[in-house]
Amino acid sequence: MAGTKFLTLNNGVKMPLIGIGTWQSSDEEIETAIDAALEAGYRHIDTAPVYGNEVAIGRVLKRWLDAGKVKREDLFIVTKLPPIANRPHEVEGVIKKSLADLQLDYVDLYLIHTPFTVNINEDGSFKLDKDGLIEVDVTTNHAATWVEMEKLVANGLAKSIGVSNFSKDQVARLLKNCKIPPATNQIEHHVYLQQRDLVDFCKAENVAITAYSPLGSRGIAKFNAGAGVVRDVPDLLDIPEVKEIAAAHGKSPAQVLLRWIIDTGVIAIPKSSNPKRLKENLDIFDFQLTSGEVDKLLALDKNIRVCDFAFFHGVEKHPEFTFKNQYTN
Repeated sequence: MAGTKFLTLNNGVKMPLIGIGTWQSSDEEIETAIDAALEAGYRHIDTAPVYGNEVAIGRVLKRWLDAGKVKREDLFIVTKLPPIANRPHEVEGVIKKSLADLQLDYVDLYLIHTPFTVNINEDGSFKLDKDGLIEVDVTTNHAATWVEMEKLVANGLAKSIGVSNFSKDQVARLLKNCKIPPATNQIEHHVYLQQRDLVDFCKAENVAITAYSPLGSRGIAKFNAGAGVVRDVPDLLDIPEVKEIAAAHGKSPAQVLLRWIIDTGVIAIPKSSNPKRLKENLDIFDFQLTSGEVDKLLALDKNIRVCDFAFFHGVEKHPEFTFKNQYTN
Protein backbone atom coordinates (compact mmCIF):
# COMPACT_ATOMS: atom_id res chain seq x y z
CA MET A 1 0.00 0.00 0.00
CA ALA A 2 1.16 3.56 -0.68
CA GLY A 3 2.42 5.56 2.25
CA THR A 4 4.12 2.66 4.01
CA LYS A 5 7.75 3.62 3.46
CA PHE A 6 9.37 4.24 6.83
CA LEU A 7 12.23 5.85 8.65
CA THR A 8 13.44 3.90 11.68
CA LEU A 9 13.69 6.16 14.74
CA ASN A 10 16.45 5.98 17.37
CA ASN A 11 14.29 3.68 19.53
CA GLY A 12 13.67 1.18 16.71
CA VAL A 13 10.11 2.41 16.02
CA LYS A 14 9.24 2.78 12.33
CA MET A 15 7.67 6.13 11.38
CA PRO A 16 5.98 6.58 7.97
CA LEU A 17 7.98 9.00 5.82
CA ILE A 18 4.86 10.82 4.65
CA GLY A 19 2.05 11.91 6.97
CA ILE A 20 -0.86 14.32 6.81
CA GLY A 21 -0.67 17.64 8.62
CA THR A 22 -3.97 18.87 10.07
CA TRP A 23 -3.55 22.47 11.22
CA GLN A 24 -6.20 24.98 10.16
CA SER A 25 -9.05 22.67 9.28
CA SER A 26 -12.66 22.87 10.46
CA ASP A 27 -14.17 19.74 12.04
CA GLU A 28 -16.11 18.95 8.86
CA GLU A 29 -13.08 19.56 6.65
CA ILE A 30 -10.75 17.48 8.82
CA GLU A 31 -13.16 14.51 9.03
CA THR A 32 -13.43 14.48 5.24
CA ALA A 33 -9.66 14.89 4.86
CA ILE A 34 -8.75 12.11 7.33
CA ASP A 35 -11.25 9.75 5.71
CA ALA A 36 -9.77 10.51 2.28
CA ALA A 37 -6.21 10.22 3.61
CA LEU A 38 -6.83 6.82 5.18
CA GLU A 39 -8.48 5.65 1.96
CA ALA A 40 -5.44 6.86 0.00
CA GLY A 41 -3.10 4.88 2.24
CA TYR A 42 -1.91 7.41 4.81
CA ARG A 43 -1.25 5.92 8.22
CA HIS A 44 0.69 8.83 9.79
CA ILE A 45 -1.55 11.64 11.13
CA ASP A 46 -0.12 14.73 12.83
CA THR A 47 -2.27 16.87 15.12
CA ALA A 48 -2.10 18.96 18.32
CA PRO A 49 -4.50 20.36 20.93
CA VAL A 50 -3.94 23.89 19.60
CA TYR A 51 -5.28 22.80 16.20
CA GLY A 52 -8.66 22.24 17.85
CA ASN A 53 -9.45 19.11 15.85
CA GLU A 54 -8.47 16.12 17.99
CA VAL A 55 -12.12 15.27 18.73
CA ALA A 56 -13.01 15.25 15.02
CA ILE A 57 -9.95 13.15 14.18
CA GLY A 58 -10.87 10.78 17.01
CA ARG A 59 -14.31 10.23 15.50
CA VAL A 60 -12.80 9.16 12.18
CA LEU A 61 -10.19 6.91 13.80
CA LYS A 62 -12.88 5.20 15.91
CA ARG A 63 -15.02 4.56 12.82
CA TRP A 64 -12.10 3.00 10.97
CA LEU A 65 -10.90 0.95 13.94
CA ASP A 66 -14.38 -0.26 14.91
CA ALA A 67 -15.08 -1.30 11.31
CA GLY A 68 -11.81 -3.24 11.16
CA LYS A 69 -10.67 -1.16 8.17
CA VAL A 70 -7.37 -0.44 9.88
CA LYS A 71 -5.47 -1.92 12.83
CA ARG A 72 -4.25 0.34 15.62
CA GLU A 73 -0.70 -0.95 15.23
CA ASP A 74 -0.70 0.19 11.58
CA LEU A 75 -1.51 3.78 12.52
CA PHE A 76 1.09 6.36 13.54
CA ILE A 77 -0.62 9.15 15.48
CA VAL A 78 1.30 12.23 16.59
CA THR A 79 0.10 14.95 18.97
CA LYS A 80 1.77 17.53 21.15
CA LEU A 81 2.15 19.23 24.53
CA PRO A 82 0.83 22.77 23.87
CA PRO A 83 2.72 26.00 24.64
CA ILE A 84 0.09 26.88 27.26
CA ALA A 85 0.96 23.71 29.21
CA ASN A 86 4.70 23.41 28.71
CA ARG A 87 5.32 22.67 32.39
CA PRO A 88 6.26 19.40 34.13
CA HIS A 89 3.12 19.09 36.26
CA GLU A 90 0.81 19.51 33.24
CA VAL A 91 2.26 16.85 30.94
CA GLU A 92 0.30 13.79 32.08
CA GLY A 93 -3.08 15.53 32.33
CA VAL A 94 -2.73 17.13 28.91
CA ILE A 95 -1.81 13.92 27.07
CA LYS A 96 -4.69 12.10 28.79
CA LYS A 97 -7.08 14.78 27.50
CA SER A 98 -5.67 14.32 23.98
CA LEU A 99 -6.03 10.54 24.25
CA ALA A 100 -9.65 10.91 25.36
CA ASP A 101 -10.36 13.26 22.45
CA LEU A 102 -8.60 10.98 19.95
CA GLN A 103 -10.33 7.93 21.50
CA LEU A 104 -6.98 6.13 21.77
CA ASP A 105 -5.08 4.36 24.56
CA TYR A 106 -1.71 5.71 23.42
CA VAL A 107 -0.13 7.92 20.77
CA ASP A 108 2.80 6.80 18.69
CA LEU A 109 4.69 10.06 19.15
CA TYR A 110 4.22 12.90 21.64
CA LEU A 111 6.08 16.16 21.09
CA ILE A 112 6.80 19.29 23.10
CA HIS A 113 5.14 21.68 20.64
CA THR A 114 7.28 24.77 21.25
CA PRO A 115 10.37 25.57 23.34
CA PHE A 116 8.55 28.53 24.93
CA THR A 117 5.60 28.72 27.33
CA VAL A 118 2.75 31.24 27.46
CA ASN A 119 0.27 32.00 30.23
CA ILE A 120 -3.52 31.80 29.96
CA ASN A 121 -6.49 32.96 32.01
CA GLU A 122 -8.96 30.57 33.63
CA ASP A 123 -11.26 30.88 30.60
CA GLY A 124 -8.45 29.71 28.29
CA SER A 125 -7.73 33.12 26.77
CA PHE A 126 -4.15 34.40 26.64
CA LYS A 127 -2.99 36.49 29.56
CA LEU A 128 -1.89 39.90 28.31
CA ASP A 129 0.54 42.32 29.90
CA LYS A 130 -0.02 46.06 30.33
CA ASP A 131 1.07 46.64 26.72
CA GLY A 132 -1.49 44.16 25.38
CA LEU A 133 1.17 41.55 24.57
CA ILE A 134 0.96 37.86 25.47
CA GLU A 135 2.37 37.12 28.91
CA VAL A 136 5.15 34.55 28.73
CA ASP A 137 6.22 32.11 31.43
CA VAL A 138 9.99 32.56 31.63
CA THR A 139 10.44 29.61 34.01
CA THR A 140 10.31 27.10 31.11
CA ASN A 141 12.66 24.22 31.93
CA HIS A 142 13.00 21.72 29.07
CA ALA A 143 14.93 19.18 31.15
CA ALA A 144 12.29 19.13 33.90
CA THR A 145 9.43 18.81 31.39
CA TRP A 146 11.33 16.05 29.59
CA VAL A 147 11.50 13.94 32.75
CA GLU A 148 7.68 13.88 32.70
CA MET A 149 7.69 13.13 28.95
CA GLU A 150 9.88 10.09 29.63
CA LYS A 151 7.34 8.85 32.17
CA LEU A 152 4.72 8.76 29.39
CA VAL A 153 6.78 6.10 27.63
CA ALA A 154 7.20 4.11 30.83
CA ASN A 155 3.45 4.33 31.48
CA GLY A 156 2.48 3.29 27.94
CA LEU A 157 0.79 6.59 27.01
CA ALA A 158 3.29 7.35 24.21
CA LYS A 159 5.47 4.95 22.21
CA SER A 160 7.98 7.68 21.34
CA ILE A 161 8.64 11.24 22.48
CA GLY A 162 10.22 14.20 20.75
CA VAL A 163 10.27 17.95 20.31
CA SER A 164 9.07 20.52 17.83
CA ASN A 165 10.50 23.91 16.86
CA PHE A 166 13.64 23.32 18.94
CA SER A 167 16.93 24.95 17.94
CA LYS A 168 20.29 23.18 17.76
CA ASP A 169 21.24 24.54 21.20
CA GLN A 170 17.91 23.48 22.74
CA VAL A 171 18.21 19.94 21.34
CA ALA A 172 21.84 19.75 22.53
CA ARG A 173 20.87 20.78 26.07
CA LEU A 174 18.12 18.18 26.15
CA LEU A 175 20.46 15.44 24.93
CA LYS A 176 22.76 16.18 27.88
CA ASN A 177 19.92 15.86 30.38
CA CYS A 178 17.81 12.93 29.19
CA LYS A 179 17.46 9.20 29.63
CA ILE A 180 15.40 8.85 26.44
CA PRO A 181 16.73 11.02 23.58
CA PRO A 182 14.13 12.83 21.44
CA ALA A 183 13.01 10.60 18.56
CA THR A 184 12.40 13.57 16.27
CA ASN A 185 12.50 17.35 16.04
CA GLN A 186 9.57 18.64 13.99
CA ILE A 187 10.51 21.92 12.30
CA GLU A 188 9.49 24.14 9.42
CA HIS A 189 11.59 22.80 6.56
CA HIS A 190 11.30 23.41 2.82
CA VAL A 191 13.52 24.57 -0.06
CA TYR A 192 13.33 28.22 1.07
CA LEU A 193 14.05 27.37 4.75
CA GLN A 194 16.47 24.45 4.83
CA GLN A 195 18.08 24.98 8.28
CA ARG A 196 20.98 22.74 7.23
CA ASP A 197 23.00 23.31 10.39
CA LEU A 198 20.10 22.21 12.60
CA VAL A 199 19.15 19.31 10.32
CA ASP A 200 22.74 18.03 10.09
CA PHE A 201 23.22 18.32 13.86
CA CYS A 202 20.02 16.38 14.64
CA LYS A 203 20.87 13.67 12.12
CA ALA A 204 24.37 13.31 13.59
CA GLU A 205 22.75 12.84 17.01
CA ASN A 206 20.26 10.31 15.56
CA VAL A 207 17.30 12.65 16.10
CA ALA A 208 15.05 12.41 13.04
CA ILE A 209 13.76 15.58 11.39
CA THR A 210 10.08 15.94 10.53
CA ALA A 211 9.30 18.75 8.10
CA TYR A 212 6.12 20.73 8.61
CA SER A 213 5.04 23.15 5.88
CA PRO A 214 7.18 21.15 3.40
CA LEU A 215 5.38 22.88 0.53
CA GLY A 216 5.50 26.29 2.21
CA SER A 217 2.29 27.47 3.83
CA ARG A 218 -0.09 29.94 2.32
CA GLY A 219 -2.38 28.89 5.19
CA ILE A 220 0.01 30.23 7.83
CA ALA A 221 0.28 33.45 5.82
CA LYS A 222 -3.50 33.85 6.01
CA PHE A 223 -3.45 33.03 9.72
CA ASN A 224 -0.74 35.63 10.30
CA ALA A 225 -2.76 38.18 8.35
CA GLY A 226 -5.76 37.47 10.57
CA ALA A 227 -3.55 38.29 13.55
CA GLY A 228 -2.45 41.54 11.96
CA VAL A 229 0.85 40.29 10.53
CA VAL A 230 0.90 40.81 6.75
CA ARG A 231 3.79 39.39 4.73
CA ASP A 232 4.50 38.48 1.15
CA VAL A 233 4.94 34.70 1.38
CA PRO A 234 6.35 33.11 -1.78
CA ASP A 235 4.59 30.23 -3.53
CA LEU A 236 7.05 27.31 -3.58
CA LEU A 237 5.01 25.54 -6.25
CA ASP A 238 5.73 28.43 -8.62
CA ILE A 239 9.54 28.38 -8.37
CA PRO A 240 10.93 28.06 -11.95
CA GLU A 241 13.60 25.49 -10.99
CA VAL A 242 10.99 23.34 -9.22
CA LYS A 243 8.61 23.51 -12.20
CA GLU A 244 11.42 22.62 -14.57
CA ILE A 245 12.39 19.53 -12.55
CA ALA A 246 8.72 18.52 -12.25
CA ALA A 247 8.26 18.71 -16.04
CA ALA A 248 11.37 16.56 -16.56
CA HIS A 249 9.87 13.78 -14.42
CA GLY A 250 6.23 14.13 -15.41
CA LYS A 251 5.44 15.02 -11.79
CA SER A 252 3.89 18.02 -10.04
CA PRO A 253 5.98 20.71 -8.29
CA ALA A 254 4.58 19.46 -4.95
CA GLN A 255 5.80 15.94 -5.67
CA VAL A 256 9.28 17.24 -6.50
CA LEU A 257 9.44 19.28 -3.27
CA LEU A 258 8.36 16.28 -1.20
CA ARG A 259 10.72 13.91 -3.00
CA TRP A 260 13.62 16.28 -2.25
CA ILE A 261 12.73 16.17 1.45
CA ILE A 262 12.47 12.36 1.50
CA ASP A 263 15.72 12.02 -0.50
CA THR A 264 17.53 14.07 2.14
CA GLY A 265 16.39 11.65 4.87
CA VAL A 266 13.62 13.82 6.34
CA ILE A 267 9.98 12.93 7.16
CA ALA A 268 7.30 15.21 5.66
CA ILE A 269 3.77 16.06 6.81
CA PRO A 270 2.12 18.08 4.02
CA LYS A 271 -1.37 19.34 4.78
CA SER A 272 -4.18 18.90 2.29
CA SER A 273 -7.91 18.24 2.39
CA ASN A 274 -8.16 17.72 -1.38
CA PRO A 275 -8.43 13.96 -2.19
CA LYS A 276 -6.53 14.34 -5.48
CA ARG A 277 -3.65 16.22 -3.84
CA LEU A 278 -3.62 13.81 -0.89
CA LYS A 279 -3.00 10.92 -3.31
CA GLU A 280 -0.47 12.97 -5.27
CA ASN A 281 1.52 13.75 -2.11
CA LEU A 282 1.88 10.02 -1.43
CA ASP A 283 2.77 9.15 -5.01
CA ILE A 284 6.43 10.15 -4.84
CA PHE A 285 8.25 6.85 -4.56
CA ASP A 286 8.36 5.93 -8.25
CA PHE A 287 10.95 8.50 -9.35
CA GLN A 288 14.27 9.86 -8.14
CA LEU A 289 15.92 13.23 -8.41
CA THR A 290 19.34 13.38 -10.01
CA SER A 291 22.26 14.70 -7.97
CA GLY A 292 22.21 17.80 -10.18
CA GLU A 293 18.53 18.37 -9.44
CA VAL A 294 19.12 17.94 -5.70
CA ASP A 295 21.93 20.51 -5.91
CA LYS A 296 19.63 22.94 -7.74
CA LEU A 297 17.06 22.65 -4.95
CA LEU A 298 19.70 22.97 -2.23
CA ALA A 299 20.78 26.24 -3.85
CA LEU A 300 17.28 27.73 -3.35
CA ASP A 301 17.69 28.25 0.42
CA LYS A 302 16.66 31.82 1.34
CA ASN A 303 15.98 31.59 5.12
CA ILE A 304 12.33 32.47 4.51
CA ARG A 305 10.51 31.31 7.64
CA VAL A 306 6.73 31.35 7.33
CA CYS A 307 5.87 30.20 10.86
CA ASP A 308 7.77 32.48 13.23
CA PHE A 309 4.91 32.64 15.77
CA ALA A 310 4.30 36.31 15.02
CA PHE A 311 0.61 35.63 15.70
CA PHE A 312 1.64 35.21 19.36
CA HIS A 313 2.17 38.95 19.84
CA GLY A 314 4.87 39.33 22.50
CA VAL A 315 6.19 35.77 22.61
CA GLU A 316 9.58 36.96 21.34
CA LYS A 317 10.21 38.16 24.94
CA HIS A 318 10.58 34.53 26.05
CA PRO A 319 14.23 33.52 26.72
CA GLU A 320 13.75 30.32 24.68
CA PHE A 321 12.32 32.14 21.63
CA THR A 322 14.70 31.57 18.71
CA PHE A 323 12.64 32.26 15.59
CA LYS A 324 14.65 35.08 14.11
CA ASN A 325 14.45 35.38 10.34
CA GLN A 326 14.38 37.89 7.51
CA TYR A 327 11.44 39.69 9.17
CA THR A 328 12.93 40.09 12.65
CA ASN A 329 16.15 41.62 13.93
